[in-house]
Amino acid sequence: MAQIHALLYLLGRPVPAEEIAETLGVARSNVSTSLKELQSWGLAKVVHVMEDRRDHFETSTDIWELFKLIVEGRRRREIDPTLTMLRDSLASPEIENESRATEQRVRETLEFLETLTTWSDEMLRMKPDTLMKTLGLGAKISKTMRRTKS
Repeated sequence: MAQIHALLYLLGRPVPAEEIAETLGVARSNVSTSLKELQSWGLAKVVHVMEDRRDHFETSTDIWELFKLIVEGRRRREIDPTLTMLRDSLASPEIENESRATEQRVRETLEFLETLTTWSDEMLRMKPDTLMKTLGLGAKISKTMRRTKS
């Protein structure tokens, strides 16, 4: 799936599935499955090209838009269900059957993921130039912290 997305991004033009399969040397059925998955993530869309009856596929060429879609998709598919499961586990009377160490690990994991999602939400609300400055500042702070520990 990632190879197909990368190809669409790098070509920057609508591409038929047959060309994707040929270029990457993968089965047409695998291309079809991957394109459907990319569409479900909002990372690819079908476009029609004049005088060609085949479906063509393209992706955004805005790297920040793609980054945001991928982060949001991962969160929706992986992080949010994990948060729900951790919260449900802690709210369940069955948690008392677990060791204190296990309960503590569940709490720590929940706290970590909640902090991470809060941070992620803030980052995704920023404009790309503000985010780049923030990331650069974070790297400088991290470097300074490492030097002061030495």
